[in-house]
Amino acid sequence: MKKYLILYAVLVTAALLVVWRSYRGENRRLVQNQEALASEITHYRTRAGEEAAAARVLRLRCAEFEHLRAEDAEQIRQLGIRLRRVEASAKTVSASRFDIRTRIRDSVIVRRDTTGAICPESGPRLDTLHSFRWQDPWVRIEGIIRKDSVLCRIRSTDTLRQIIHRIPHRVLFIRWGTKALRQEIVSSNPHTRIIYAEYIRVEH
Repeated sequence: MKKYLILYAVLVTAALLVVWRSYRGENRRLVQNQEALASEITHYRTRAGEEAAAARVLRLRCAEFEHLRAEDAEQIRQLGIRLRRVEASAKTVSASRFDIRTRIRDSVIVRRDTTGAICPESGPRLDTLHSFRWQDPWVRIEGIIRKDSVLCRIRSTDTLRQIIHRIPHRVLFIRWGTKALRQEIVSSNPHTRIIYAEYIRVEH
């Protein structure tokens, strides 16, 4: 009888430890999520001078993700992916702003009629247009200025790199465990500024 009591006590103690660890982990997750929601995106420059930003990582259960990010969940379903198979969801919004100064050139073109043909009786009609072009490794801008209108074409390319890493607890020089998860986003386009970033790790 005594052996059964000891075994019962050991099992109850083990169950309580499992419940306590689970409660502690869940409480830590909720605290980290509250801190992540309250924190703002941090902007900085890398050693290479690239625009970068840091944001805390949200850790959501599958049901929480479906409830709090219903639009993202619907887009995932439209891709034919089940939510229970999703490991993480990331979203980054950036905006490009730049000022340019370039020369305007004169171009002579042949104006045609509505059918696209040149009328032999009247001969071709010439029209002078002002055009401009500016580019760097990331942005290309071309434009034509007419008397009553402006046609402009802008093409901007960018590459966003996202790195997820953990922030350990720290006391003096001692580091242990995981205090929070954070993502670093680096833009290769110097005209770009990251204005919003979100990374959600879906836990099952």
